[in-house]
Amino acid sequence: MQTGKVAVVTGAGSGIGKATALALVADGWQVVLAGRRAQPLDAVGQLAQERHQAADRVLAVPTDVTDAAAVQQLFARAVARFGRVDLLFNNAGRGNPAGSFLDWSAADWQDVVNTNLNGMFYCLQQACRVMRDQSPQGGRIINNGSISAHTPRPNSAAYTATKHAVMGLTKTAALDGRAWNIAVGQIDVGNAVTDLAAPMATGVPQANGEIAVEPMIDVATVAQSVLYMANLPLEANVLFHTVMATRMPFVGRG
Repeated sequence: MQTGKVAVVTGAGSGIGKATALALVADGWQVVLAGRRAQPLDAVGQLAQERHQAADRVLAVPTDVTDAAAVQQLFARAVARFGRVDLLFNNAGRGNPAGSFLDWSAADWQDVVNTNLNGMFYCLQQACRVMRDQSPQGGRIINNGSISAHTPRPNSAAYTATKHAVMGLTKTAALDGRAWNIAVGQIDVGNAVTDLAAPMATGVPQANGEIAVEPMIDVATVAQSVLYMANLPLEANVLFHTVMATRMPFVGRG
């Protein structure tokens, strides 16, 4: 079990972020919960207390990752409370706008880019600054990519474009982070049971035009994958990790 290590988890109020934050707490980490709304973060903190008597190891910081100043304050509060940051799970994100991309407004497109790419960069930048300057130097960053970082779904231009961009961000940060003992990797998740992926259970468009129900995996399985990556020694890095429902239509999609 880890002791004394500090993690920042964005998008921690629900889904993969919530499951991962609780898995980290269970493993002995001190965890900073970031998300737009205070109430879900407080609920996660309450669960951490009920399950692990860990109120002193959890800090909730409502944060809009699209606001660079708010992200800077998030990391400042993490350091003020726990002294350092050993892990960023860069998880906050949103799905694709509804309807055909032909009908999206500029704001529809920008909302996805602002969260999935700009917010990801702001958090990575601040984490790297903290990890560079702390002693002992270094840490780990795990970006939440997606199966769509590799292969698109129909009518997913905004989500897919941002997730492809996250892959580029992961690669360049993994390269640049070497100078400060920062390991950067990416987890690509296929069909975990979350609110974002809920439509998979009722049927989603396939490349051939059909609507099909897709297999799902428990979000706790994803959390354990993140925990595995997080607990590696800094001299080792999982650059890309894909965890998915075994029978989901990914390999051979299209």
